Amino acid sequence: MQNFVFVIDGDFKPLNPIHPRRARRLLDKKKAAVFRIYPFTIILKTSVYNPFLTPCQIKIDPGSKFTGFALIRENQVIWAMELEHRGGAIKKKLESRRAARRNRRNRNTRYRKPRFLNRKLPEGWLPPSLKHRVRTTDTWIMRLFTYAPINEIIVERVKFDTQKMQNPEIWGEEYQQGTLQGYEVREYLLEKWGRKCAYCGKQNIPLQVEHIHPSSKGGSDRVSNLCLACQKCNQKKSNQPVEDFLKEKPDLLRTIKAQAKQPLKDTASVNATRNAILYMITEYEGLGTVTKTGTGAQTKYNRIKLGFPKEHWIDAACVGEVEILELKTKQPLRVTCKGQGGRQKAALNKYGYPIRHNPLRPIKGWCSGDIAKNLLSGVFGRVNPRSSSNSFNFTVPGMKAINVHGKNLTRVHMKDGYAYGFY
Repeated sequence: MQNFVFVIDGDFKPLNPIHPRRARRLLDKKKAAVFRIYPFTIILKTSVYNPFLTPCQIKIDPGSKFTGFALIRENQVIWAMELEHRGGAIKKKLESRRAARRNRRNRNTRYRKPRFLNRKLPEGWLPPSLKHRVRTTDTWIMRLFTYAPINEIIVERVKFDTQKMQNPEIWGEEYQQGTLQGYEVREYLLEKWGRKCAYCGKQNIPLQVEHIHPSSKGGSDRVSNLCLACQKCNQKKSNQPVEDFLKEKPDLLRTIKAQAKQPLKDTASVNATRNAILYMITEYEGLGTVTKTGTGAQTKYNRIKLGFPKEHWIDAACVGEVEILELKTKQPLRVTCKGQGGRQKAALNKYGYPIRHNPLRPIKGWCSGDIAKNLLSGVFGRVNPRSSSNSFNFTVPGMKAINVHGKNLTRVHMKDGYAYGFY
């Protein structure tokens, strides 16, 4: 069950997405041509007046590392995507650039007067690693508007209560009322421990919240002292200290202790970007689009009620009010943010000194990140051209890079800052 195919007419106006079989017939009969590979889009060779367009919904499940997208038409998921962000890579590059800059300032170079220190950040400022998440989400919403008739955007506006995570004993009217009390802590633990038992590693079974250091022996209810365990491991551990329970498994003990101390950075990033994403999608209301939001607890309730597995794109499809939902696709597009490449004239080593010259792009008509088809094997992969040789690096997802001569490659998708694949 593949994603539906996007269709635009000869005037570049979006039409209803169609089933892959129908798209294949149009291509075979020469009534359409391939307009774009990722996401796969065909263009008709004539203009079509179609007043009976079926509007679609875009549903989004924002996350710290992954964002799920789902295109819904008449309670059917016809297209899905998972977007992997590169916020961590951006943060590392900024730190590397800062280290090189400080190194230059400390060397015996010309004196530069320091800038004034009372510089004020603009309202709504976000760090580059977080702003990247908002902008990439906006980019893909714009693309979907180009290829499909959209009339509604629904986004999950989740808010993690970090104060409650650190101190679940906090009380108040907002914590005592409602049937969804405690969902925030449980959801965070499920994400933190990978939805599996911390002691035996079993998945797809009921899990219980377990105190690493027993509460009967002074263990706190802070999230750093909580993990997930199956019923068998929870009863077997009982009120033993984790050191005694895992004394024969020192490696597992070290892993659990290290993972328990992980900070709430993913939670903080979601909290920091949720308002920015909501403000961004409200700008589409000028195009006649309705904007709605949903909660994380509502998404989980819908997914469990419908019996769907835990996936980012399925969570996106379950955002908001859902009564019935049919999955017309089970092969979402996997998109990984790779960036547009740097502008450095020379690559630096860890000490900040240049080690090689970076040639200008494109190289022999190719850019790093172009997706090409290997004419010898028929597979698709990313190309990394070389300025000193006609043999390029050709990388297929999940395989080691090989050398392929440029004459044996044909470009199918120009570099746009993303890598593509399917599950």
